[in-house]
Amino acid sequence: MCGYPPRDLVERSSFVAHNRETAERIAAETPGIAVICGLVTPAQAETGKSVMNSAALLKDGKLAFLQSKMLLPTYDVFDEMRNFAPAKSQVLFPFCGKQMALTICEDAWNDKHFWNKRLYTFDPVEALVQAGGNFVLNISASPFWLGKREFRRNMLATIAKNYKVPVVMVNQVGGNDSLVFDGSSVVLNPAGEVIAQGKSFEEDIVYFDSDQLTGEIHEQVAGEEASAYAALVLGTRDYVRKCGFQQVIIGLSGGIDSALTACIAVDALGRENVLAVGMPGPYSSQGSIDDARTLATNLGIRFELLCITEIFETYRKVLQKVFAGRKEDETEENIQSRARGMMLMALSNKFGAIVLSTGNKSELAVGYCTLYGDMAGGLAAISDVPKTLVYRLSHYVNSRRAVIPQPSLEKPPSAELRPGQKDSDVLPPYEVLDVILEDYVEDSHSPERIAEERGFDIALVRRVVRMVERSEYKRQQAAPGIKISGKAFGYGRRFPIAAKADI
Repeated sequence: MCGYPPRDLVERSSFVAHNRETAERIAAETPGIAVICGLVTPAQAETGKSVMNSAALLKDGKLAFLQSKMLLPTYDVFDEMRNFAPAKSQVLFPFCGKQMALTICEDAWNDKHFWNKRLYTFDPVEALVQAGGNFVLNISASPFWLGKREFRRNMLATIAKNYKVPVVMVNQVGGNDSLVFDGSSVVLNPAGEVIAQGKSFEEDIVYFDSDQLTGEIHEQVAGEEASAYAALVLGTRDYVRKCGFQQVIIGLSGGIDSALTACIAVDALGRENVLAVGMPGPYSSQGSIDDARTLATNLGIRFELLCITEIFETYRKVLQKVFAGRKEDETEENIQSRARGMMLMALSNKFGAIVLSTGNKSELAVGYCTLYGDMAGGLAAISDVPKTLVYRLSHYVNSRRAVIPQPSLEKPPSAELRPGQKDSDVLPPYEVLDVILEDYVEDSHSPERIAEERGFDIALVRRVVRMVERSEYKRQQAAPGIKISGKAFGYGRRFPIAAKADI
C-alpha cells in the first residue's frame, strides 16, 4: 500500500499506523471479495527491529490473515535488515478449497532447484508446500533490469514444476526513486506454463480461474530496446511527478544523449511539459545548433536559444589575474559546462521545473562529465544507459517516428568545448569502453581477466579501470538515475569515495 522501498519512513510510528488504517479502510470498502495487499506492521518482539514487511488477507470487512516476510535481502539495492524484523514462521490459509501459501518477494527466491548457490538456508516455499500448501501466491516489489522478466519467469516456473503447484506472482508497477517496477505479473500452472499475465510498465487487471487454470494473457513489452525505453519513460514520469514537479528542462546540445533524454521526457510527461534549451558557446558548431532546433520542432516542444559565450568570456576575464602564467586546459572547458549548468538551474528556479541531466553511463563511469556543469540536475534520466545502448534506443525511437535528426546519430560524439574536440581524444571507442565497463562494473571482473577474455591491451583496460575508480567522488554527487541494468551506479553499488585503488 505504501510503495516499496519505504526505507526509513517505517521508523515513524504514524506511518506504520497509517498502513493499518488504510488496510482496514480497504477491507471495509471491498465487501464480497477478498484482497491481499502488502503493508508495514509492528513487530511483536521485545528486541530487534520494530516493524515487519507483511502481507494481509482482507476478507469480510476485516484483516483475516497476516503473513510477514522471512527472507530479508541485503544485496544490490535491497537493505531490508536495516528496517525489518524477519518472520519466525509461516502459516497456510484456506481459500476457495485451496491451501494457500502466501509469500512476499524474496521468500520465493531461494529454491534449491534453481539457484546454484543460495543466500539462505531456509526455503519458505518448500516449507509451506511440505505443510500441505497446494497454491503459491507471491506478492512482489521486484525491480526491473534488462533480462529480469525472463529470469524471474524461469525461476517461478521451476517452483511450479518442482512442487507441481500453480504459482501466482503479482508485481508492483511504477517508479520509486531510482528503481522501476515493471509489473509483468504472471500465473503459471503446475507444468510451469504461463496461463495468465499482466502488462509490463503499466497497471493492469488480469482474470484467471484457479480451478480450471485458465486466464487472460495480456501483451507485454517485448525486446531489449523497447523494454529499456519503456522503463526509462515510466521511471522519469513517476520520479518527476512524485517529487512534486509537472515540467522538466533539458539542455539540448544537438548530440545524441540530450536528444534521447528529450524523447523520453516527451513520452513521459507530454510535449507541453518539456522545455528545451540550446546553449551554444564559442566552439559550438552551427550543425549542432540546427540539430537541436530540428529535434525540438519534431517533438513539438518549446525551444529557447541562450548563448553562453559572453558569460564564458566574463568568467575568463575575472579569472585572468589569478590564472596568469598558466596555460588553458580542461579548466576553461569546464567553465563552459558550468555556465550551462547555471543557466539551467536559473530556469529551474524561475519556472519551477526540474532539470534532467543528460549524461550516459559510459561517461559517468569514467568521469567524462563536469561536476556542477553537465551533471547539474534533479534526475539523470539515462545515467544507467551505456553509450552504445543510447544509439540503439535512439534508432528504436526513430523506428516509431523519425524525430531525432540523422546528423545526431551519425556525427562523432563531442562535448564541443574546444576546437575539433571528440570524445575519442580521451576515451577508447565506445564499443570497446562499454564492454570493459560491463565486465568491470556489473560483473566485477579483474583487469587481467577482461584483457585476456576480450583480447584487449592490458594497459588500456587498466587505464579505464583507473578512471572508474578515480571518479567515485563525482558519481556520489550525481543526481539519481533510473536503474535498468543489473548493476547501476548509485544506491546498489556502494564503494568508499576516499580509497587508494591499486590497479
